[in-house]
Amino acid sequence: MIRVLLAEDQGMMRGALATLLELEDDIDVVGLLARGDEVVDACVRLTPDVAVLDIEMPGRSGLDAAAELATAVPSCRVLIVTTFGRPGYLRRAMDAGARGFLIKDSPVEQLADAIRRVVAGETVVDPTLAAAALRAGPNPLSARERDVLAASADGATIADIARALHLSESTVRNYLSAAIGKTSTRNRIEALNAARTNGWL
Repeated sequence: MIRVLLAEDQGMMRGALATLLELEDDIDVVGLLARGDEVVDACVRLTPDVAVLDIEMPGRSGLDAAAELATAVPSCRVLIVTTFGRPGYLRRAMDAGARGFLIKDSPVEQLADAIRRVVAGETVVDPTLAAAALRAGPNPLSARERDVLAASADGATIADIARALHLSESTVRNYLSAAIGKTSTRNRIEALNAARTNGWL
């Protein structure tokens, strides 16, 4: 049996996926989670063969959890399943050590097949998203530029961002200016939107 842990913050989706996967003769769902910050401890405790992770969850993103799992439970393969087919997310997932990346509107049979394939050592990626990621190129933003852009959401001022990230206001302005230039946008709101759309944050 393939032991699967499923982390998905939407209760109805989590329950439906678990029920459908349990219909497969060779798959046993050993854990259901709603929060990303519970993934690593649960995988240490339950030792699943595959962790199926959503990206956007409370506590920690599936991408961050995947990166931590690669060190904490290297025997557990990660399969990202998300609503958001953004090229930057795919690149970040692969960089974090994920072995698969599927979009949620794929048929459940495709998910079961992907679980089997990653257990067999294959890498499984939605082909449309793979093509989009190749076209989009790598994330142009540095880690600090991403931090500053993310902190600028919800109308935060330069002073707010500087306080939150323990930077000087001039340093914040420099990072924002660099992010605006790299995203070919006109201001930080457009830069933030472009980074979100491409999955760079």
